[in-house]
Amino acid sequence: MPLVTIVIILIAVGVLLWLVNTYIPMDGKIKGILNAVVVIAVVIWLLQVFGLLGTITNIHVGK
Repeated sequence: MPLVTIVIILIAVGVLLWLVNTYIPMDGKIKGILNAVVVIAVVIWLLQVFGLLGTITNIHVGK
C-alpha cells in the first residue's frame, strides 16, 4: 500500500473522529472509550500494513 494512501486514510479517520467528538453530544466517558478504540484499531492496522504484526485472522476468542 502506498504511503500516500496510508496518510490519506489516517487524515480521514482523524477528521471523522474529530467530527464525532465535536458535533455528536455524548458523555465524556463514552467519548474516551470511542477515542481509545479508534486509536487502538488504527495502531493495529498500521502494524499490519507495515508488516510488524502478523495477520490476526487466526485468533479465536472463547472455545
